[in-house]
Amino acid sequence: FRLDIKKKSFTVRVLSGTGCPEMWWVPRPWRLSRPGWKGIDPAEGNTTENFHHTFIRTLQGNALDALIEAMMENLQYVMLQSRASKFQPNTWVTEGLYTFCCQVMFESGFLTLFEREFDRIFPALVAGLPIHLFKSAHSAREKLGEALLHKNLLKRDNLSELVMLLPTFLLPHGHIHTDSVVTISFPLPIDSIIKEAMRLSSASMTFRVAKEDFTLHLENSFYNIRKDDIVALYPQLLHFDPEIYADPLTFKYDRYLKENKEEKTDFYRNGRKLKYYYMPFGAGIAKCPGRLFAVHEIKQFLVLIFSYFEIDLVDSNVQCPSLDQSRAGLGILQPSNDIDFRYRLKCL
Repeated sequence: FRLDIKKKSFTVRVLSGTGCPEMWWVPRPWRLSRPGWKGIDPAEGNTTENFHHTFIRTLQGNALDALIEAMMENLQYVMLQSRASKFQPNTWVTEGLYTFCCQVMFESGFLTLFEREFDRIFPALVAGLPIHLFKSAHSAREKLGEALLHKNLLKRDNLSELVMLLPTFLLPHGHIHTDSVVTISFPLPIDSIIKEAMRLSSASMTFRVAKEDFTLHLENSFYNIRKDDIVALYPQLLHFDPEIYADPLTFKYDRYLKENKEEKTDFYRNGRKLKYYYMPFGAGIAKCPGRLFAVHEIKQFLVLIFSYFEIDLVDSNVQCPSLDQSRAGLGILQPSNDIDFRYRLKCL
């Protein structure tokens, strides 16, 4: 992400490759940018539409399969090899549940997008040193881009044994695609569980700026919108509407399932079926282009953590933490406090 500072010094808190916080003090005249990022200033010829198409090309379609395979590889590495020093035979490891999830997902996601050589020199890049000074890391970025080309997607030869065996396991189920890998491997209604969790915790806000004067007609009223007025849409109001979702503050793992276990898409308000009843990723052109990758990350994380570890809450009577509302409008709300859990490797 890009941040231009003109008047004040500031402190940046980032996570290293191991998930440990590091503090960086950035002097006033410096500019912090994602390496290789040229900014989003319209004066430089960049538009929202241009970036939207770029994100779709690199996070969806053919590129998505390569990202999912790399994420599976890196999740295994982070869960097992990167944390190997914590594991002793038949010994429980205690950590904060939210802390564990953040560390594993951040490191795995970072390695998937930038590879390990880039991760090694990340602190220097945050300090402002150009990536071109690190030939191996710069080469890793170039190779990643090349690997995402359509002609190279099927040539990956560094997949783990688990990834290589999945097609054999799934062969009896017919056509193999990225959704079936997780859906078949996991016995619970995983899609409904994820959607329900995101319904309760998402608090993103969508903004639109009127390009001209117009009248916004609603069912029983209308609003006169002036040019340059900002219109905000807050989907959480929809997610918590008791007419759409019965008992909306309660987590129901099967809320998005019909009785026959198929996906439920029929939700109503005022007797009318809704087209938009679930919007944690926004809507329209501003809809998160990385939503497919994000959901697959969650599925892979759940599959692997329940495959590798025995898991237990330290306090079985602990209350589910409330959500930190200070981040409302910025995406998924974080828990206001962590809860301890313990885990150990399964004896396979």
